[in-house]
Amino acid sequence: MRDAFAAVVALVLMFVAASLGTTLQAFRRRRQRARDSERALGRTVIAEIPAADDLALVSEDASRFYYGERSIDKDLIVAVRVLINGAPIASSVSRRHPEAAERQPTHFDDRPEGIARDRWDVAVETVTGTVLIECGAIRERVSQELARTVFEAVKGELERRDGR
Repeated sequence: MRDAFAAVVALVLMFVAASLGTTLQAFRRRRQRARDSERALGRTVIAEIPAADDLALVSEDASRFYYGERSIDKDLIVAVRVLINGAPIASSVSRRHPEAAERQPTHFDDRPEGIARDRWDVAVETVTGTVLIECGAIRERVSQELARTVFEAVKGELERRDGR
């Protein structure tokens, strides 16, 4: 009797392991298809940011940055700021829009996460408004690297455009 019960438990565990492996493969294929579709559109993937239910891609082409379904026209970018818990810690302002340096830096209200974690975001300020790219609060180093990567890409574009 005990051997039969152990065999049933082993079969159930093998089924669960196979199910998890299949789910992981499906997730990897879905991510690869998303990256391939971005490349097919002529875009370069900058970062894959964990979102609520999937990964949001940050990509760019010659004239725009893309965050998921949102597009940010490069010619309209005024400033870019790295935010930690809603407060700016680094910024880059376009020389083409000097009035942006005099404006109050972007600040978003802190949202308590329950556990004390630092939330990293990148605020891309444009002539028409601000786009907040939420890089997360997974682990400080992961979210920080994502925010730094996105910030450097937008900052590099500002510097290239301003001739610095």
